[in-house]
Parts: sequence; C-alpha cells; structure tokens
Amino acid sequence: MKDNLRALALKDKHKSDIKVLVVAEDHHQRMAFSDTVRSCGLQLVDCVSRAQLQDKFESYEGSIDIWLIDGDYDHHMATATAASQAAAVLVGFSQAPYLNEAQQYAKWQRKLKRKLAHMLALPMLVNNATDKNTAYKNEANDWRYVVFLGASMGGPSAVKEFLDHLSPLLPVSILLAHHFNQTMISTLPRILNRHNEWRCQLITSTQRLRTGQCLIVPIDKQIVCDSTGRIILLDQAWEGDYKPAIGQILKNTSDVYGSELINIIFSGMGNDGTQYLDLIQDNDSQLWAQEPSLSACPSQPQAIIDSGYCQFVGSPTALAEKLTEYITERAVSAPLDSFIVSDL
Repeated sequence: MKDNLRALALKDKHKSDIKVLVVAEDHHQRMAFSDTVRSCGLQLVDCVSRAQLQDKFESYEGSIDIWLIDGDYDHHMATATAASQAAAVLVGFSQAPYLNEAQQYAKWQRKLKRKLAHMLALPMLVNNATDKNTAYKNEANDWRYVVFLGASMGGPSAVKEFLDHLSPLLPVSILLAHHFNQTMISTLPRILNRHNEWRCQLITSTQRLRTGQCLIVPIDKQIVCDSTGRIILLDQAWEGDYKPAIGQILKNTSDVYGSELINIIFSGMGNDGTQYLDLIQDNDSQLWAQEPSLSACPSQPQAIIDSGYCQFVGSPTALAEKLTEYITERAVSAPLDSFIVSDL
C-alpha cells in the first residue's frame, strides 16, 4: 500500500478513535482478528460474516477507517468499502492458529500488528522498539501487481537488464518462467541478482508472492497460483514440449489476477505463450514483448506480437520504464489506493 491522504490522516487520530471493521466467514478467524484489533487499542466497529455485513452495514455510523477482509474482494465488497470512506483495506489472510497454540498465535498476531503499523504509518501499534525499526522492511509484502516474465534462449541478459532498471520498491511481485537447462537453473538467481536489489530465487516449495522478489519457476515441477498470492508447487512434471510451460502459467496467472497482471515475453525460441491469448485478453491482463530486433532469439516475442494482442513492445530497459509508468498512472487514477493484498 502506498500512502494517501486518508491513511496519513490516521496519524492525527488517537488509537481509540480509529475504527476497524472485520469481515470473515470463520468464527475462529473473527475471534483472532477481534483480539488483535482490541490489543492494538483500536476501536472495533464490528466483526461479521459477509451475510451479516449485508444486514448490518446501514446501521454503522460514520466512516470506517480500516477494513480487514478475510475472503474475496468482489464488487459488493468494493462498493461497501468505498461508501465507508476507508483509509485502508487489507484482504486475504492465513488461518490464525488457535489461542491455545500460544507461540504460533503470538507470531501471527505480531505480523498483523506490524502490517497495520507500517502501512498506516502508526508505529505506536507496535510496542517493541526492535519491531518498529526492522520488522517493517522485512515483512512489507504489499504487492498490488503481479508481473509474469517468460523467456528462453537469450533471456538471462534481457531479464537482467529489465531488473536492473526496475525499482524493487514498486508494489509488484515478479514470477519468471525461463526455458533453461535443468542442471544450470540453480545458477540463474545469481546471474539475475548481480548489481541490483531484487531477491531472485528458485521455487522449491509452496510460498507467497512478495514485493521486491523474483520467483523463478522450476523446470521439473508444475506450479499453480491462487488468489491469495500463493505459488503452489505440485508434485508433477510439466506436460508438453516446453518446460516450464509459459502458456500454461500465463493462462493461470491471468485467470487469477486479471487486470492486476502484466505479462512480458522476452527473447526466446518457439511460440510458447501464444496458446491462450484470447482468454488473457478477456481477463484484461497486459501483454508486452521485447523488441524482436533487440532479442538474441526473436521468434518468441515475435510470435506474441504477431498474435495481435501485444500492447507494448520495447527494449528491456524500455519495458521496465513502461511498467513503472503504468503502475504510477494507475495509482494516481485508482479510486482506493490503499488496497492491500495481505500476506498474513
């Protein structure tokens, strides 16, 4: 989440005057949120399910500053949060441990407190001085957009140039699928990390998307993305000639992230990535490509361009600049720029 006037205005409020509404289907989850909000000293307006919210929304007086939503953020929820003049909306949380699992529950609760403290510029929500100084940077996983990169022959140098010119502070998380030699794939993070601040790593277990991170899809196992930001590693091999299957991942990410997804195809051989472009168009996902004349191997980006669905073509540097510009423009025009997909 980036700062905005509503969120910054909370700094001038006393903790007890900051109103929080929790929406969660699971009773235990509502109890955990309720306990955490009250322990922060914030004012808990209500803790309800979606059905209860529909029945009770009109009875809430005044604006609601913070929404914690454990579930889908659909049109009805967006309308409700906008009507309440929310300063921040946090969506999607891991299941809270039970209260009798004291150590795990305390860790979950601390993460939520740090998230609130950092995103709302309210350090008083965190009691421990060490948390205030160091936890924010390490646990700020407030991505707004997913950037999917597809590459093959000639891809490493192109992707590295792209990362070198892209700030890791942007609210994006990157997923890279690269046709690569199985015995050499472990060297790719070191190649891409050099001389920039991106954290590149190979996916070896199920994990979550994070800002400032570039996750590299494995060659030998399939992955599936879900709407909470998890990258789920499956115990099954990729099907077909391409490994990993760029087209398959592109379709999955587009189905899940829709208009919050930017796809970029770099240098490579073949036409992997062109298989489902009509469906991707329907999801309002962006599709860009590296300029073929500047690609070590032009056939893959050229196939994307020839499809008629490509919306921008440029050098790796120009693609990074375009992405920065695209995100900045959308942030300015967004009706609620304090929307967060939580990683808790």
